[in-house]
Amino acid sequence: MLLEQDAPPRPAETADPAFRADVLRGFADTRRRAIPARWFYDRRGSELFEQITRLPEYYPTRIETGLLARYCADVGEIAGPGRAVIEFGSGSSTKTPHLLRAVDPGAYVPIDISGAFLRESAAALARDFPGLRIEPVEADFMQPIPLPPAIEAMPKLGFFPGSTIGNMIARTSVDLLRAMRRSLGVGSLLLIGMDRVKGEDVLVPAYDDAQGVTAAFNLNLLHRINRELDGTIPVDAFRHLAIWNDLYARIEMHLEAVRDVEFRIEGAFFSMRAGETVHTENSHKYGERDARLLLRAGGWTPLREWTDPDNMFALILAGAHAERSAP
Repeated sequence: MLLEQDAPPRPAETADPAFRADVLRGFADTRRRAIPARWFYDRRGSELFEQITRLPEYYPTRIETGLLARYCADVGEIAGPGRAVIEFGSGSSTKTPHLLRAVDPGAYVPIDISGAFLRESAAALARDFPGLRIEPVEADFMQPIPLPPAIEAMPKLGFFPGSTIGNMIARTSVDLLRAMRRSLGVGSLLLIGMDRVKGEDVLVPAYDDAQGVTAAFNLNLLHRINRELDGTIPVDAFRHLAIWNDLYARIEMHLEAVRDVEFRIEGAFFSMRAGETVHTENSHKYGERDARLLLRAGGWTPLREWTDPDNMFALILAGAHAERSAP
């Protein structure tokens, strides 16, 4: 599989300042090197993730898409027509048509960090839904997002598929859910996908596939650092690592040094010993009660829940009701 490792370097001064800060801080912390997973999604990373979603080992997309096809009509009945559908981390929006066809929306607002990918996906949806108002927003949904003015007065339905909520630790997940509630407002709804806890024999291959696409996705982060931050990281000195951490109920992805290595990023010197890792992603899995408790902690009241026959993945519809301090 070809990566964009031969692309001409991007001048460091044009790099995203937040990306620069996270990378330099992540490599400098020798006690626990870590880089936030949102930086996977440059253009190439977004393309590789779309390939991952089609792999036989990667069950979440397949199962969630089936649930959406089967149960979005129920969501439409509860939501009613005319809501603005706000999708957080829209990616290619491949699952979105199931929801848009069912809820008769007044507008669609896809939010994604990868601008070029976002615009292409929005254009494709516009062709399929020619009468629908589409307002793409290029932004990191982990930060406060002002919605387009024309959308503010509309009732809203948030859409957060893919179990992306699992990429965050519990505190960050709750903060994000509260931020979504503030953005969408009281009376809004949220349709969210959450992956269930299951055996390692299913979980680990989903994040370490036989074709090596997930490995390429993980390693692409190093190519991005080299390209955008004037890095000299020898990518072949690292390997993709996926492990199940039962204590935290999550799959962890790391980049592990396979030999002692030294490199520079924007002039800063770093070294790693063989076997040391950079932690690049978590994917938390939830039991039924865990998922409901997380939503309630974030200010959302679970209303309906749908799952597949094997209880591998769940769609949950929740509502933002007026806050109350007592039962």
